[in-house]
Amino acid sequence: MSALRGRVALVTGAGQRVGQAIALALGAEGMRVAVHHHASVEGARRTASALRGLGVENATFAADLRATDTPERLVADVVAQFGALDLLVNSAAIMRRVALDAVTAADWDETFAINARAPFFLSLAAARAMGAPGGAIVNIADHLAHESWPMLVPHAASKGALETITRQLAAQLAPRVRVNAVVPGAVLPPEGWPETARRAFEEATPLRRLGSPDDVAQAVVYLASAPYVTGQLLFVDGGRHLG
Repeated sequence: MSALRGRVALVTGAGQRVGQAIALALGAEGMRVAVHHHASVEGARRTASALRGLGVENATFAADLRATDTPERLVADVVAQFGALDLLVNSAAIMRRVALDAVTAADWDETFAINARAPFFLSLAAARAMGAPGGAIVNIADHLAHESWPMLVPHAASKGALETITRQLAAQLAPRVRVNAVVPGAVLPPEGWPETARRAFEEATPLRRLGSPDDVAQAVVYLASAPYVTGQLLFVDGGRHLG
């Protein structure tokens, strides 16, 4: 029996893409899942339906992570629904392609609000809600924080900040709460990605292929259930971080 069975997980951005895969993987382990979404209403419904198909308790929670009062409110709503919180997965993120000389202060602030500020304050709220028994937090970072992509500077910077947040909170919240991060590579090709660019990316990756959302989800399951692991950045990138 999975050590996660019956415990409660909050997954942000669980209405689409990697967040959805994470929610379903945790549900497959028997966790009760709080499905957070903002704009992806229909996607969240599909996630919830799939979780019901697995026979696990779940509920959806709509919240705008740009709002400064969202972390406390969202965590409180989850605890009110489930009676506990054992795992927080900060998966929700924004990634906008903007030329370096076209980045605005609004672009920067919105990216950092969702990708760095919200995970930080959600983590603090979750840690308080976990109480004496403690729990775990898994952040979803990005290999782009370790590479130079001229159209994605705010995104890369915000994900670099999230890695720092991971390490800082791992030290500050120990031993009660473990904090780790998964650093995915290309697991979902961007829309309109040319086939030539995809092939070049694969050839520059030691494992010579792209990953999948399930690769990330299974890494989250591991970190959620690894009692002696904290402060780690787990690269799930096919070896791209090797250089």
